Amino acid sequence: MWWPDISAWRPFRLALALGLAGLSAGCFQPMYGERAAVGGGSIAPAMRGVDVAEVKTGPTSRLPRVSVEVRNNLIFALTGGGAAPSPTHRLQVYLSSSLSLVVVDINSGRPDIQNYGIDASYQLTDLATGKTVVNGVTFARVSFNIPGQQQRFAGERGLRDAENRAASVIADNIRNRIASYFTAGT
Repeated sequence: MWWPDISAWRPFRLALALGLAGLSAGCFQPMYGERAAVGGGSIAPAMRGVDVAEVKTGPTSRLPRVSVEVRNNLIFALTGGGAAPSPTHRLQVYLSSSLSLVVVDINSGRPDIQNYGIDASYQLTDLATGKTVVNGVTFARVSFNIPGQQQRFAGERGLRDAENRAASVIADNIRNRIASYFTAGT
């Protein structure tokens, strides 16, 4: 039976793939890029115009520190670390937290692994009209280990790291939703 020689087609297929990749390479623009695409504008200036208000929290003793972490992450994510112009929008965030046991040591009855969670609701308000343009809810759940009763500092540090990771996830989720609003208008 006769089969065609496939090895002769490899250079042609490689050239075709590289040609198609080259043609489509100019079609993409990073969402957070500074330069505008040919047909549209960049969202970076619009995102810099968002004023992040003080984050409101529930009645827990640890959550105010986490709220500052969320606010700082949001400010940096929206402005890129630069100076913010006069605000065009205001972002208000409300946080609540939860702590749940995942794995409990059957011998001592102490938790080995816990989940830390943050629930956030947020509103983006257009300052010119006073109208709420984005209203949403997001959450983050992270786990951490508790090494034992003798290592209380390690357990406390594990919880703090979990809080910081959850705050980062919340800030990223809110930033992505705001970027979606400025890109698509919805």
